[in-house]
Amino acid sequence: MICMLRLIVCVLGYLPMMLRADDASRPNVIWITSEDNSASWLGCYGNTQAKTPALDALAVRSVVFDRAYTNAAVCAVARSTILRGMHAVTQGTLHMRSRPQLPASIIPYVTALRGSGYFCTNNAKTDYNSVGNDAALWDQCNARAHYKHRKNQQPFFAVFNFTETHESSLFGKELGKKKSRLDSAKVVLPPFVPDLPEMRSDFVHYHDSVTRMDARVKEILDELEASGEAENTIVFYYSDHGGATPRGKRYLYESGVRVPLMVHVPKRWQQLSSFPMGQRSSELVSFVDFAPTLLSLCEVKIPASMQGRPFLGKARREPAKDDVVFFYADRFDEIHGMRRAISDGRYKYMRHFTPSMPTAPYSFYQFGQAGWRAWHTAWKNDTLKPEHRALWEPPTSSELLFDLQNDPHEMKDLSQDPAMKERLLAMRQRLQQIMIENFDTGLVPEPMFDELGATTIHEHLHQPSFDRKAISSLAFAATSRNDADLPALLEAMAADDPVKRYWGAQGCVNLGKSASKAQDQLKTLLGDKHPAVAVSAAHALWRQGDVESARGFLIKACQSMQREDLLLALNLVRLMHRDGQLSNEWMTMLPKGKSNEYVQRLLGELKAGY
Repeated sequence: MICMLRLIVCVLGYLPMMLRADDASRPNVIWITSEDNSASWLGCYGNTQAKTPALDALAVRSVVFDRAYTNAAVCAVARSTILRGMHAVTQGTLHMRSRPQLPASIIPYVTALRGSGYFCTNNAKTDYNSVGNDAALWDQCNARAHYKHRKNQQPFFAVFNFTETHESSLFGKELGKKKSRLDSAKVVLPPFVPDLPEMRSDFVHYHDSVTRMDARVKEILDELEASGEAENTIVFYYSDHGGATPRGKRYLYESGVRVPLMVHVPKRWQQLSSFPMGQRSSELVSFVDFAPTLLSLCEVKIPASMQGRPFLGKARREPAKDDVVFFYADRFDEIHGMRRAISDGRYKYMRHFTPSMPTAPYSFYQFGQAGWRAWHTAWKNDTLKPEHRALWEPPTSSELLFDLQNDPHEMKDLSQDPAMKERLLAMRQRLQQIMIENFDTGLVPEPMFDELGATTIHEHLHQPSFDRKAISSLAFAATSRNDADLPALLEAMAADDPVKRYWGAQGCVNLGKSASKAQDQLKTLLGDKHPAVAVSAAHALWRQGDVESARGFLIKACQSMQREDLLLALNLVRLMHRDGQLSNEWMTMLPKGKSNEYVQRLLGELKAGY
């Protein structure tokens, strides 16, 4: 009730700045969104095997953005970024379907639009990754929501979301029996996936999914034309992130984060676009920019909380010369992990903050696809080329550097190239600076979000007592795998701040036996009142060879912990079991009947042998 009152007060205080009488002088806007298809699946983005006539035709009369990105390669995290024009890591909405509480000062674009007189409909995906009733943000939010239900002359904003291309379109035993327009022997596979029959079959059928989605786009555009509103309506088309085939969705490679984006601005509203229709733009744009851009087009005041750059409309800001896109990936479904990346369009720097974990998979949901399962089986059977085996194993380095111009599929890591030393250092420093500037809540382990005393994790990081610069430096040191950092890690493990203790223990995980001097401290931390610290200490002890201490801790932890704490402990169980350190008999002692969906899923996977 208190949170609702805070929201009402905040919105009412914002309304006078938004209300206006000249609604007829503002454009309508439609967002057409498809799920899980990266830009590379469309004909207008160069795929010669695609059959996407509606989108190709829309591209001809739109500005097409060649370097458009999602900031997060999974739906709920990406949508939370779009909704509020604020990075998910700033909000605290970085973990898949975590539903944290947010401060009332963070204004969704829908609230701003409705307060300014727009009729707003959503048909029908929400998934905004925060506490509250997602549908209540909209005038209409269901499978029948439509702009035609607005009042006479009322400007509208409408979202139409299509699921034909969702990764689950490749699930099911019957998929292989369906006839496709493409020959699996001739379908083109990207070089980052192995050439397996199941992979070819999935790629063929996903082409069909994209074509079905394209037909849905045509329906929306035809309906708009028939309504007589086409010349009054700006149309966006984009996908919610990359995917759905392997090394796409959930990964920070281009195949996971580069999305199609085309914007059609009708002749009546051409003054709102800096780009002629039919032109392609190489400007860097990302999801954090969408909300302020929308409000700029609709002449609605952009809330101070929004971090993105308006790239269209009267409030457009030119891109900075040193502009980069900021990417993030954390717990996706049941699998823990933390990755960050930046790209200037030519180079991409990626950093693993949990480098002891395998690079894949980030969620076992994707094992519904035959291609993923076949790739995993080939890895277990040791029949893969080195470049295809690496995805299933811990990265050899905490950081990666790619030249996107000469290596668009990100197959050649340049982080160890002496010629790239200065660039690597500059991009590493820039990433840390961006994490600090954006109050990156990923610096705090998820189980601590509700343990630190602040109303929300967003507000906790904005407190003067949270030294995000020092903690970010510690996080980078903890993942550098440099023996020279051990004294700083030992000091951190003795700190009063549990976040520092966590990163100190994580540093010992990554140093392995090189951190043997920390063994006594780590054993003490097994009793830490913050489970994230205790689990990290157990992980570090295992890496040092003290398997018995880690096993003993996990037996008690798996029986007593709940929800996020238990999920973190089970992720360690998964790693130790895969390494042969936990017997099948030991695994029978795992808890039963835990309520958390992801806990249940991971327990099932562990018992199934993944």
